[in-house]
Amino acid sequence: MNSTRTRTRTRTRRTVAAATAALALAGLATAAGPAAAAPACTPRIQVLGSIGSGGYQVGNPQAEMVLGLGTGNLSVGRSGGRPVYWTGTRLHKVPLPEATPAGALLAVNKGGLMVGAVYGAEGYLFTYRAGDAAVTRLPGSDFVSDDADVNDAGYVVSRDRRGLGVVWKDGRKVRDLTVPADAAPGTRIDLVTGINGKGDVLGMAREDYEVPETGEHREGTYPVLWPAGGGPAKALAPTGHDSYVQDLDESGRIVGYDWLGMAYRFTPAVWTPPHTGPASFPGTLGTHPYGTFEAISPTTDVSVGTAKFHPDEQTLPDQAQLWPGTGPVLALPRLAANQASAAASAADDGRVGGAAVNAAGTLKPVIWTCAAKQAYEPE
Repeated sequence: MNSTRTRTRTRTRRTVAAATAALALAGLATAAGPAAAAPACTPRIQVLGSIGSGGYQVGNPQAEMVLGLGTGNLSVGRSGGRPVYWTGTRLHKVPLPEATPAGALLAVNKGGLMVGAVYGAEGYLFTYRAGDAAVTRLPGSDFVSDDADVNDAGYVVSRDRRGLGVVWKDGRKVRDLTVPADAAPGTRIDLVTGINGKGDVLGMAREDYEVPETGEHREGTYPVLWPAGGGPAKALAPTGHDSYVQDLDESGRIVGYDWLGMAYRFTPAVWTPPHTGPASFPGTLGTHPYGTFEAISPTTDVSVGTAKFHPDEQTLPDQAQLWPGTGPVLALPRLAANQASAAASAADDGRVGGAAVNAAGTLKPVIWTCAAKQAYEPE
C-alpha cells in the first residue's frame, strides 16, 4: 500500500530545511546535503529488521510489511503489527505509548514525511518525521484503515467516519472529498487510497440503496477520482464487481483489482487516462488463478501485488508479483522455496517492498532491489 508512493512537488525553503534536518537524524543526509546517489543496484532480496516472529496469514493483513519507499534507504511499514520505519535494514520504532493498539506507517514522501495509523476504537491518523519526539495527530481522523497517502507537497488523504474523504496539510484539515454529483442516495466514500504529485486523489465510493421504481436492491463499489485543483469527483467505470483501486502514478494511471467476494476472485485491474473507458485486465500470474495490484511506481509503469489462491484451496503459497506495464504478469522470487510472499509498494529506483517467509517459516519485511531484473515468467 507506493506511495510506496513517492510524488514530486515544489516545497518551500523552510519545509526543505526541516525535511533535510529530519533525514539527517535518520542517517539519510549529511550537512552537505542529501546523501550521494546509491551505486547501481544489485538484484537481491533485502531482509529488514523486524519485531515479530509469526508466519504468513493467508487472506488477512500481514503483521510484517513494507508499505512505502522513501528517498535513499528509507522505507516504512509495520513490524510486529506496529508502526515502524527502516534506514537500510535497521528498524526504528515510532514513538507511541507501549499500550497503543496495532498500527502502521502507510506511506512516505520524498521529503521524509510519513503518514501512519493507530488502529482500534480510539484510532487515528498521524504524521511523523524521523527523529521527532512525538507524532502529529491529524484532526478528524476518526476512521482508520490501511488506506492513506501523502504526496511530496505534504498533502495527506484518507477518509472519516462520516463517509467523506479528507485532505490535510501541515496538520490541519483543508478539504472534504465528496461523492460524485450524480451518485445514488446514501452513497458514501468507502476508502481514499492515493494522491499523486499533481494532487489527483483516488478512492472508492460505496452505494447501498433501493431503486424506488423496481424495489431492486443495489450494492457495490466503484472507483472515484478527484482531479487536482479542487474539481468535482469523477466516477470511473467499475469492473463489474467490487472495484478496489489502490494507487495511481504521475500520469494518472490507476491500479487495483476486481473482487468477487463469494468466489474469492481477485483480478488485477488498470484504469488508463483519460478514464473514459472501462478497466483493462492484464491477467494473472500463470501459476495462480487470482491476484491483486497494490501499488504502482510514480513514473516507470511498474505495478506490484500478490498472486493468490482461495484460502481453502492453496495449491501454491501466495507469491509477490510484478507487471512492467506490458506483457504478462511476472513472479518475484520467493525468499525460501515454497514459502509465501507479497508485494505492497514500488519506487522508481527499482525497489519493491513487501514481505516474505524465510526457510524457518518466519515472515519478514523485505525489499526486492532491481525488482524488474529479478522478475520472471513461471513455467
